[in-house]
Amino acid sequence: MPTLAEHHCTRQEPGGFLERLREGTHLPHILEHVALELQSLAGTDVSFGRVVPSGDPDTWWVIVAYEEEEVGLQAMRDAVKIVRACIADRPIDVEAIIEQLLSLYETVRLGPSTAAVVEEARRRGIPVRRLNNYSLVQLGLGKNLRRIQATLSDFTSAIAVEIAQDKDDTKRVLGNIGLPVPNGDVARAFDRALEIVDEIGYPVILKPLDANHGRGISGHIDNEDALKEAWNDAREFGDRIVIEQFAEGRDHRVLVINGRVVACAERIPARVIGDGSSTIAQLIEKENRNPRRGVGHTKTLTKLPADDRTAAFLAKRGLSLQSIPAKDESVYLRATANLSTGGTAVDRTDEMHPDNITACEMAAGIIGLDIAGIDVLTPDISVPFRENNAVIIEVNAGPGIRMHTHPAEGTPRNVGAPIIDLLYPPGTKSTIPVIAVTGTNGKTTTVRLIAHLFRLGENVVGFTTTDGTYLQNRLVLEGDMTGPFSANIILSNPTVDIAVLETARGGLLRAGLGFDEVDVGVILNVSADHLGMRGIHTVEQLADVKGVVAAVVKREGHAVLNADDPLVYAMRDRTPGDLVLFSTKPEGESEEFETHLARNGIGARIENDTFVIRRGRLRIPIAPVRDVPLMVGGAARFQQENILAAIATAYVQGMRYDDIRAGLLSFFPSPSLTPGRLNLLRVQNGRVLVDYAHNPAAIRGLVDFVQSMDANRRIGVVAAPGDRRDEDLREVGRIASELDYVIVREDVQLRGRDPGRTAQLIVEGLLDGGMNEDQYETMFTEPEAIAHAISQMQDNDLVVILADDVSRSLDAVRKYSTDGVR
Repeated sequence: MPTLAEHHCTRQEPGGFLERLREGTHLPHILEHVALELQSLAGTDVSFGRVVPSGDPDTWWVIVAYEEEEVGLQAMRDAVKIVRACIADRPIDVEAIIEQLLSLYETVRLGPSTAAVVEEARRRGIPVRRLNNYSLVQLGLGKNLRRIQATLSDFTSAIAVEIAQDKDDTKRVLGNIGLPVPNGDVARAFDRALEIVDEIGYPVILKPLDANHGRGISGHIDNEDALKEAWNDAREFGDRIVIEQFAEGRDHRVLVINGRVVACAERIPARVIGDGSSTIAQLIEKENRNPRRGVGHTKTLTKLPADDRTAAFLAKRGLSLQSIPAKDESVYLRATANLSTGGTAVDRTDEMHPDNITACEMAAGIIGLDIAGIDVLTPDISVPFRENNAVIIEVNAGPGIRMHTHPAEGTPRNVGAPIIDLLYPPGTKSTIPVIAVTGTNGKTTTVRLIAHLFRLGENVVGFTTTDGTYLQNRLVLEGDMTGPFSANIILSNPTVDIAVLETARGGLLRAGLGFDEVDVGVILNVSADHLGMRGIHTVEQLADVKGVVAAVVKREGHAVLNADDPLVYAMRDRTPGDLVLFSTKPEGESEEFETHLARNGIGARIENDTFVIRRGRLRIPIAPVRDVPLMVGGAARFQQENILAAIATAYVQGMRYDDIRAGLLSFFPSPSLTPGRLNLLRVQNGRVLVDYAHNPAAIRGLVDFVQSMDANRRIGVVAAPGDRRDEDLREVGRIASELDYVIVREDVQLRGRDPGRTAQLIVEGLLDGGMNEDQYETMFTEPEAIAHAISQMQDNDLVVILADDVSRSLDAVRKYSTDGVR
């Protein structure tokens, strides 16, 4: 791979990487450069790469940019093969690897037409999402999304496409309004073809009725033998054959978008120019070395064909690939001027006569296409069609636009712009409000509360949580839905007005974000959870991950941050959006919040036992703390952050404060609105509280809440995920030791622990916290532990269940419930 010599590496000059190799460098660094160079040699423009320690022994993260994900992944796999072959001193065919990568790139990359539209969309800040491995693309989000495939849009009429695909129907429709079309008809049998020729006379041209890209189209035919041969060729592409008068003139493609001509190109069939000494095959080979020519659509021009069809076309003209054309003689290789078979284009937009512009616009309009390619044969496009016997020979749905964006000669036309104007007229929104919520604790409750607030305004709200993906309050897909997959479900739904997305650490690290930017990014808090996993070993590193949500807030958006959490407050320096703070500290005790208000900033906090919105000196009371159901009479203090973040989010999104108040007062901690979050059920003569708290900080808040409740005994069914650190599991036990009695269980998924080990560490924490051995017991299954805890209940006892499977836990408790859920 000699081109590796061009890599600068850290030396900032060509050859820098080779210097590092000679000096000695580690294998991940070599893999980075080989993977990047393989992609470059396959035709993609990538250069960014890094190798960083993962935080785990003997493991490095190799980070390599890509244009197409599949190509990037395959390049990394191939880089491993190449480096291993070098280590083993084993031969390896790098040329073959590059050819396969090039083929893969051509298969998965966007076609040139789609790419031109996507490029213009991105230039305007319109979100782009690929919907398959080909050219089906979503522009925009939610109710404002549009879909395109090449130059077909979701505005394109199916009936118009049917008409355009039938060449005979097209000709009849155009002829009915007086547009010039060639005489002719359709034949299913050769005898009928002869009859048509007798009616219209030679010369003629044959076309399969339903074929495209010039397949099966004959050249100039002036006798019956040539007609028979062309008939047999055309029949390979369809049963119905169009026989038309052969029209003289140069081939032009006129592009009409939304009823207006935006570009015109003359198309010249694939050809070579003789030099008096080289064969046609040699001239083709020489021209294909032109750096502007590539395979398929990888370059501005496509390589000239030297295949059997080329040989057959030449043979009809008394030539072969070994013929030597005279100097400056043009030798055509195809009858049609398609760019996909090596043709070239010359821009003629500014030369079109106004009458011809009108005729082409009429043609697109009568067919009914929003985007149409009008094929015209005319000696001169600057002369009115009626004056030079020009004809419209075809109207194309989904026309290719590479000839306009990248002509071989003339002015390139940005035809992607009028396509985007068609899909999104000036002033039209392309997105919907996107709200992302992250943090260690409270994410799901906050997401559900925000979604509830916006639903009251008759918006269709899509939201994602750890228990599922929802449309309005209807479960669409159950499971932990806090990553890009679930975000895509909501953002690709054309009925959604507002998206509220729980964005968890796991999804961020595994697959990144499910969106490019957000209108509101909410970061609730950062505390120890999931440490020791995927290279995240400290709370500071965890904050860096969650801070990504603040970093992708739009410049005109808002970052809603916890002023009381130093790690979260520090994220104000990462966000391009406006800062919004919330604080649970009493009035005057948060220096950060007071400074923010002094700058006329927006915030939310509790003043005089009332949730309020502040905008500088302006004070907007929302609701008394004790009146808010989620606060459970003021006892659930850990809900304060969630409520403050939610009302601040609603306010900056333009919701009226009386609507915020109505939503806040109608949101109850119940299995229907907040499954697994403070779900209180009456059982026998006591109560059962089901909650999804699963880390020390969340369990701390829950136990404090439980201690404030009136109860005879407080019995805990306690567990924690097995992939947490030993010290985190012991801390869970220490917090739970404040209860009167504890039943320790384990989750179904042990997450890498040996059976019994998670429970053992929690028990160690119980003992550290001062519990005696007669105050706890261990039962390994959740149903067994729940049943046993309820069997031990006495009058006014409270059982607290730290649920693993929330729905299963609630079902288990409901068997004993006496008056439903509160």
